Amino acid sequence: MSQTIDAPQWPDSFKERLACPLPDFRELLSIAWHQAFPPDHEDADRIPLLRDGGLPRPAPGESVVTWVGHASFVLQVRGLTVLTDPVWSRKIPGVRCRVTPPGLAWSRLPRIDAVLISHNHYDHLDWPTIRRLPRDTPILAPARLGQWFVKRGFRQVTELDWWESATVGQVTFDFVPANHWSRRTVWDTCRTLWGGWVIDGSIYFAGDTGYGDCLSEIGTRYPGLDLALMPVGGYEPRWTMKAAHVNPAEAVRGFLDVGAERMATMHWGTFILSGEPLLAPLETTRASWLDLGLPPDGLWDLAIGESRAFGP
Repeated sequence: MSQTIDAPQWPDSFKERLACPLPDFRELLSIAWHQAFPPDHEDADRIPLLRDGGLPRPAPGESVVTWVGHASFVLQVRGLTVLTDPVWSRKIPGVRCRVTPPGLAWSRLPRIDAVLISHNHYDHLDWPTIRRLPRDTPILAPARLGQWFVKRGFRQVTELDWWESATVGQVTFDFVPANHWSRRTVWDTCRTLWGGWVIDGSIYFAGDTGYGDCLSEIGTRYPGLDLALMPVGGYEPRWTMKAAHVNPAEAVRGFLDVGAERMATMHWGTFILSGEPLLAPLETTRASWLDLGLPPDGLWDLAIGESRAFGP
């Protein structure tokens, strides 16, 4: 891969890709109110957390996933170490400090072979974390977001449209649709694309998404997925969040739509972005899973810092 260049095929705006209208002023006020007056923190000590156990070494043919918190995973796949939406910061703009620490110290990371970015919201694209990476780290980003990294000195940046792919080492990374949106300032709403990733035809990382047909389409295009990393938090109040964030029941439905063998939970227990109680995402996901009679070992309700492996 090489430094990204201006891509004239990208439109000036991706608003036509929106599955639902953007949040209006009343909805944005509601989101801001829930962030200013978040749920009580009294249950924070009940969020499952493993204190920096380090990264296990995969056995031959195995892939290993480690949940760092929120949407940040360390993926070990085919000899590569990959980060998804890395956020190691204690605080991000607009919300209170994280309620749990990162599940893995930055100093315990090996050299990173690729970084995957789903979209440019601050809880998924964190400059204080990104700046800690060597500038020759390969970055895979949504369309029109690549220049953000180039301006900050990164030399191996690839930006992709939905259904496009890039390869690092022996691993293929496919950028796939999501029902979401993008904005980093008041002037750049939907100027960059958003989406999820399919890694090596095996792992689906959803990023942020509302429930919709894109999930079943991903399942059709990528049959036989081993693991779906699904967001389960950030969903209340529903009238505001439904278009862009699945709730736990929809996350389980989305997992079934993509047809993966296992589902790991994410996007909860780290930053308070919405109105549901701290433990509700985990508890409701477990209840939805049980209600559908799904196999218990198929739900990876990971602790922050926990690693799991699966074989070929």
